[in-house]
Amino acid sequence: MPALPATPEQDVIKTVQKLFDAMEARDESAIKAVLVGDAKIASIRANQTLSNSTGADFATRIAAAKEPLLERMWQPKVMIEGGIATLWAPYDFHRAGKLTHCGVDSVTLFQTADGWKISGVFFNVVEGAKCSPSPLGPPAAK
Repeated sequence: MPALPATPEQDVIKTVQKLFDAMEARDESAIKAVLVGDAKIASIRANQTLSNSTGADFATRIAAAKEPLLERMWQPKVMIEGGIATLWAPYDFHRAGKLTHCGVDSVTLFQTADGWKISGVFFNVVEGAKCSPSPLGPPAAK
């Protein structure tokens, strides 16, 4: 039996996962490929410090990382209307195999002729020691 076509919600999740996979590979071109040219990345820490960067700066910074990176999300919630989408999901982030932080990702996308593209990522940062255990369990050793 042929596979059922993906739903728009599944396509949005796949696009965000492509970003995470490109981050794990530290592949600047692949990161930029899922972002619109003027994408914005912003984070807020517990002390209310806000950090902003362009998608291009983010891609360069991730590609320059010396140690392995892994970001995982679970239970994503997707809303779509008229060619725009928002994904909201808890996440955890690991550097060199160690949990550094967790929080919630809020990703805004829009539909192009080439599929969904990310226009913005906004996330909060909770220090690793304050993170609840992930329902995904510990990351697989690589």
